[in-house]
Amino acid sequence: MSTYTPSPTRWRALAVLAAAQFLIIMDTSIIGVALPDMQQSLGFEPKDLSWVFNAYVIAFGGLLLVGGKLSDIFGARRIFTAGFWILTVASLAAGLAGTATLEIGARSAQGVGAALIAPSALTLLMTLFGHDRRELAKAMAFYGAAAPAGGTAGVFLGGVLTEWLDWPWVFFVNLPVGIAVLAVAGRLLPGGARRPGKVDVFGGLTITASLSLGVLAIVRAPEIGWASTGTLVSAAVAVGLLGLFLGIQVRRRDPLLPLSIFRTPNLASANVVMALLGAAWVPMWFFLNLYLQQVLNFGPFAAGSSLLPMTVLMMIVMVVATERLVGRFGAKPMLVSGLVVLALGLGTLTFISPNGSFVGDVLVGSLIAAFGMSLAYIPAIMTAMSGAAADDAGLASGIVNSTYQVGSALGLAVMTAVASSAGADQLGDMAALTDGYAAAFGGAALIAVIAAVVAFTTIGRRSADPAPHDELTLVDSPVTAA
Repeated sequence: MSTYTPSPTRWRALAVLAAAQFLIIMDTSIIGVALPDMQQSLGFEPKDLSWVFNAYVIAFGGLLLVGGKLSDIFGARRIFTAGFWILTVASLAAGLAGTATLEIGARSAQGVGAALIAPSALTLLMTLFGHDRRELAKAMAFYGAAAPAGGTAGVFLGGVLTEWLDWPWVFFVNLPVGIAVLAVAGRLLPGGARRPGKVDVFGGLTITASLSLGVLAIVRAPEIGWASTGTLVSAAVAVGLLGLFLGIQVRRRDPLLPLSIFRTPNLASANVVMALLGAAWVPMWFFLNLYLQQVLNFGPFAAGSSLLPMTVLMMIVMVVATERLVGRFGAKPMLVSGLVVLALGLGTLTFISPNGSFVGDVLVGSLIAAFGMSLAYIPAIMTAMSGAAADDAGLASGIVNSTYQVGSALGLAVMTAVASSAGADQLGDMAALTDGYAAAFGGAALIAVIAAVVAFTTIGRRSADPAPHDELTLVDSPVTAA
């Protein structure tokens, strides 16, 4: 009878994995307060500025499933290390970029690195701690805390670096972390065995191209017209590529996304809700940064500090209250309630004014929205994962994470178009900018309401009975990035 001997370096290895989680989440939030400076320095048009965010999340969300498959086939440590090499080099390129095009390309490369790191880090964590339930719970808590910590640190650190140094440092800060992780990964992380299998690279590229073209069509539509040839062609090709991706998955013996998994109870409904949740939440964070700096004339440091109350509240509520509330009232009631509160907070932000203030126009609405997000997010994950078999937990987790990222990108693209149509493309005109940003907040509020209706009408009452593998999925997502 064989016995399992735990790795003596497992807790130091956990620190490396937590650092990876921290960095991935920080990279989505740290750019927020730097956006106005980047816009001025690199010559971004207002309609294109959202691509600094979208380029990262499209590559990240579109390739997460590919990253997980590569990790299974080639070994988690190899893919984890490769991802960090890509992320570190891409961060250097993003900081040195001299044009908007180079910046977007570097951000895409960062997303590719993150898509390799996230699933392989989780596999490595399960390898190190999966044999002891109590140790696994402790490790998950530590790993999970790195996500809100990264989100909070990104918001604050982005302001500090942009204010006191310059915007490229929001990317250069990744370099020492990346170098340190690469230096110790070979000694601390288990190698992992290779497994037979093929990677559906074509499928991964197809779905990523579909998402990119869909976002491009929405972002460009206010400028060139919703019924223009360019918009219609981009949208049609995006839909065609999505159909091609689904066809590939049906025909392949070893698909990237086995469509049969959507027969899991509540998985499909919960993924729709997750997409809508990202589509409501991320535009709020994005346009709050712009309102604070371009209308209220906050500096980067002040803008970053202004969003700290929101992120701190989310950390406290998620860690202290959400799990207990779900245990008492159930996942579905908490999910629906959280979405309604999120909509209320976003609706409050529609009352911003050109002569507003942080306390009167931003603080109350942002805290209400953050409280709603804190109540809704974990129940949404639990609902999606509750019916998945243990063998499908990793795939289900990857789908939910991908859905959130995709929803974030598409939602930001739509709200950018809404904001531009309502006046947000008129830089220097405070009233027009405010009208545009208020319209975006209103659109995001409507999306949150739709998500609440979808959750209420389509998710079954028995929606979340947490099992051991559910603990894994609760921490594998960048919700607190924004």
